[in-house]
Order: sequence, then structure tokens, then C-alpha cells
Amino acid sequence: MAPFSFGSGNVAKLLRLPLYALGRLGTLVVPRGDTWVFGCGAGIGDGALALWRVASATGHRAVWLTTSSREEADAAALGIRTVPKAGLRGWWTTARAGVVVVTHGLGDVNRYASSGAFVVQLWHGIPLKRIGLDSPVTAQVPRVPGAPLLRRLIRAAYRSAAQRIRLMPAASDRARGRLESAFGLGDDRVLVTGEPRVDVLSAGTAPARRDAATTLLLRTGPLLPGQRAVLYAPTWRDGAPDPAVPAADEWIRIVRLLERHDAVLFVRSHPLGAGAYAPPWSSGRVRMLGADVLPDVTPALPRIDVLITDYSSLAFDVGLLAMPVVYLAPDVEEYARERGFYGSYTAVAGADHAVDWGGACAQLDALLGDPAVFTERSERSATLSAHMHAHRDGRNTQRVYQAIRARGIPAPKGAR
Repeated sequence: MAPFSFGSGNVAKLLRLPLYALGRLGTLVVPRGDTWVFGCGAGIGDGALALWRVASATGHRAVWLTTSSREEADAAALGIRTVPKAGLRGWWTTARAGVVVVTHGLGDVNRYASSGAFVVQLWHGIPLKRIGLDSPVTAQVPRVPGAPLLRRLIRAAYRSAAQRIRLMPAASDRARGRLESAFGLGDDRVLVTGEPRVDVLSAGTAPARRDAATTLLLRTGPLLPGQRAVLYAPTWRDGAPDPAVPAADEWIRIVRLLERHDAVLFVRSHPLGAGAYAPPWSSGRVRMLGADVLPDVTPALPRIDVLITDYSSLAFDVGLLAMPVVYLAPDVEEYARERGFYGSYTAVAGADHAVDWGGACAQLDALLGDPAVFTERSERSATLSAHMHAHRDGRNTQRVYQAIRARGIPAPKGAR
């Protein structure tokens, strides 16, 4: 079982209500300054890191709130000043901040001290599956007496917290509508600036991006220049195991296919997901690329040749690289019923999406073995991305920064 689900998380929120009330009272008397505070549910990375670099380079006093020694070490390697987000010091740092930047939720920083700040919610992907107020699982609670009332309380708390967001970037008008609906925000707060987290897929030259991505993937072992790289990235299922975890006979087929095409499969399970993804024997062809190895997978995408996923927003992102996608969704009907999609799944994945590893391997075999198939699927991916990403110039972060400044956040002291 995964360490987190909406049900368990919502129970914890209800139990913390007195602390939220105390924290809100505290922020009423503590004056906010000009510090920018950053946090990210995935570690030191994502759009928060991109915006930190711009804010820091411009001269703003920027602090990252961390949850572990690993995050502290990753931040130190980048020259980022940190403060532990839990405890009085984390509360004080958040309460004094003028700008609070998050990627997942207000819990990315000290959750009790965000009231009254200029909150920038960068989010962490273009939603394909329904999120926030649009999804019934957001207000999920255990089956106990009074559960309907608890769900109403959770939805009310979620909507109230979302109203603290002052700015939320969107990748496109289509994505904008989904975010406005999911967070209950008006169009004055959700702007089509492009997402800072994907600037790394557009900025600079293609060879430079590929070299940087290769360096990241080398953390898992050797990767020769001519070897093909495949990424399997299933999404989170609210604590339930991934139904597409390969069985032993499926692993045999997968590894044989990888050997035939001289390819390496990187498995990127969701940080909150569950499932035993490693094959039952050691194989250098299959490598784990979890958050413990690479907190942010986006910078590694330029060295990946094919993505395999189910409902991950990576399917929209890799189109910026014209990367083919194999969709593997054995539980699509159940997932649509319980979680829901924006639009239809087939509009994104096509009617030919795989429902088991046999079908996925057949598609992957064709992609790696037939240049015409690879080209056709690449074009399909790029077309999808063109509908979802309005900007692809590597300057999304700059647009977000300018939008923050345009909403009354002053330049750093001493800046011209």
C-alpha cells in the first residue's frame, strides 16, 4: 500500500484544523516582508526551481523550504538557501514571506502560514485526469458515520485554500479552463504564460539538452550513444497498485524486446504510487528511475526515445520533443468512472491504446523497428502537444515572473 491516499490525507487535514486556525491568527499579526519562499512536493526541481533561478538572479531574497536531508543536500549543490519547513522556523519563514511559490499544494511550504501571502501555484502538469474540485476522489474520506458531512467539509476547505492562489500559470487556453474549474479560480488568476517546468525542453539547443539529459540518466548505469531509451511512467492511483505491473512472463517478453532493439527501459513509478516494478531477475536493460534517483524527470526527457504511460501529463510534455507515446491503460473504464478525464481518453491516446503488456510490446516493437511508424507516432505526439502548449520558446518562467511583478510585487531592493 502506498504511503498516502486522498482518504488518509483528508483525515489528517481534518485533525489539523485547530493548527490551521492558530496559524491563520498568527499571520494576522506577523508582517510580511519581501522574501520569496519556495517549496515543491517532488523535491528540488519542477517549475519551482525554474522560477527560483529567475527570482534569485534578479536579486530577490529566495529561500527553499525542505522536508529531508536529501532535499537539503540537493539544494546546497545548487547554492539554494534552505530552511526546514516543519516547526516554528518553517512557520516563521513562510509567515514573513511576501511571495510563496508551490507546485503541488500549500503543504509544499509550511501549511499553517500561507494566509495573506501572494501565492503562486505552478502546478506540476497539464491535467488529463480530473483533479481538484472536478474529481470526486479529492474529497474522499474513510467510510465512517458522518462521511457525507466530512466530504463537504473537505471540499469547502479545499475551495477556501485555493482562493489564496493569486497567480496560476497555464500552458494553453485549453489547460487554463481545466485549472480554473479544478481550483475554483477566475480567469484573472489563471494566465496562459506557459509552464516554467517545461522550459528545460525548449531552451538552448537540442544537442545541449540531450547531453544534459544523458548525464542525468547515467546515474542508473552506462548508456551508450546508440542505445534506445524507453521510459515507463505510470500515474498515481490514490494508493492502489498499478494494474500494469508486469508479471514474470511479461518481463521475459519485455527484456527480449529490449535486447532485440538494444534498448534500455527506465521505470519511473509515481512518487506516491505502489507496485513492484523490477523484473524477477537482474537485468541491465531495466532500470529504476524513481524520485530517489531523480526528483524531477523532465530534464531527462530529451534523451528518451519513447514514452510508455497511462494517464500521466508527461504525454502532453513529450510532444514538445515530438516523442512517440505508447499508451498502456488496462483499467481505463474503471479509472474514468472513479477519477474521470477532461474530455475522452481516446481523444488523447487514440482508439489503439494498449490494454496489456502484449499490446504495448507490439506497439513498441513497431516503433523501434520501423522508421515510418516512429515518424507517424512522433507527428501524432507533436500535434497533441501543439493543442496543449501555447508557448515553446523556453521563456515561460520569464513570463510568469513578469506576471507576478505586474500584480504589485516590487523589484528587489537595489534593482533598477
